[in-house]
Amino acid sequence: MDMNLVFIIPILVLCSFTLPVDAFTTDPPLSSMADPVLPSEKKPPFSQISTENEARSPGVSEIRVVHHEDLNKKILVALIVASTLLAAILLFLSCFWIYRLKISKTSNTQKAQQSQDASKGLSLGPILDKFNPLRMAGKKGSATVIEYEWLVSATNNFHEDNIIGHGAFGSVYKACFNDHFLAAVKRIHGGGPDSQRAFENEINCLSRIQHQNIVNLLGYCIHDETRFLVYEMMHNGSLESQLHGPSHGSGLSWQHRMKIALDIARGLEYLHERCTPPVIHRDLKSSNILLGSNYNAKLSDFGLAITGGVQGKNNIKLSGTLGYVAPEYLLDGKLTDKSDVYAFGVVLLELLIGRKPVEKMSPSQCQSIVTWAMPQLTDRSKLPNIVDPMIRDTMDLKHLYQVAAVAVLCVQPEPSYRPLITDVLHSFIPLVPVELGGSLRVTES
Repeated sequence: MDMNLVFIIPILVLCSFTLPVDAFTTDPPLSSMADPVLPSEKKPPFSQISTENEARSPGVSEIRVVHHEDLNKKILVALIVASTLLAAILLFLSCFWIYRLKISKTSNTQKAQQSQDASKGLSLGPILDKFNPLRMAGKKGSATVIEYEWLVSATNNFHEDNIIGHGAFGSVYKACFNDHFLAAVKRIHGGGPDSQRAFENEINCLSRIQHQNIVNLLGYCIHDETRFLVYEMMHNGSLESQLHGPSHGSGLSWQHRMKIALDIARGLEYLHERCTPPVIHRDLKSSNILLGSNYNAKLSDFGLAITGGVQGKNNIKLSGTLGYVAPEYLLDGKLTDKSDVYAFGVVLLELLIGRKPVEKMSPSQCQSIVTWAMPQLTDRSKLPNIVDPMIRDTMDLKHLYQVAAVAVLCVQPEPSYRPLITDVLHSFIPLVPVELGGSLRVTES
């Protein structure tokens, strides 16, 4: 509000109560109304008139005094009203000014904080989103740059006690950013063009992909020749460590293994059918499947992922992990979504049998889990004997036969014989209990 109005409004109020000038003009003296007449008995009429005038004059004077008092009261009321209105306007302006001042201070504080974070190359958005479930989890199509000093502090200078895994290009560390938030930091040393390409590919893929069965990328950091990727913490580690680590799968029941298979299928179905363009993971294996607190599985490590559908050997460099690589990709360099289906079949055999995808029979000879298991998977009399001892005799045989049939189809040498991941997904939903994300209703015996 313009401050000039503060002075204009009271003046207008006062002007509205201004009276005509003649109302304040004094009457002529009473003596001018009649000439003085000496008292005489000869002129009684004039004497009577003069007496009447003299008697009437005090009355007229009294009436005019009362009129002046009314005017004074009106002026006083006008002044009171104007003063009250002016005080109200000043009070309103004061409150408005204080409110704007507070808003301005808050805005300046937020801008200063944002500017400080930006100058450090640090955006806390995705990290702070983890503390507040009401906020959105990060920005799509963008990745957050995290300051190197934060990573050093959170990992205790990358102490070996915080190592929770190893990858192809480096180690993975547990990072404690504060008492309420943990993350996993993958440190990538050098590695040349391949590691640089995998690093950039990981950021490009995961920054635009968000799904309940795909790991969340929180941010990244580049420090000299070392690069870092920061992921959400998956408290039960990888599927490989659960199956082939010290516990040998004792913590994974039949139902949990079926839930893990269902989660993997959901993640792949999202990549193959719902992403535009489609994404082929190309490095699906048990070490790249991470498990949360409730054994919910998420796909990770998209460094070798390919977008755009079918790829030929002239377009991509042959890479992958022995035991999971599809035959057509290994021999001809042909890569399709069916290559991921083959890798899924190998992981399914790991869940079912409990063996590694490739085991050494001798220093010069290795055996594939597919080659070893295939003859027994189709024989119902032998199938129960090759099941992982940790879950043997804990499942319905009918369900066991169904899972074995799916595994056999997925690892077929001919890609056209393998099912689509959508069909695999639909075949697992009836095998998983409702409380774990499927449609199976378990009844007590």
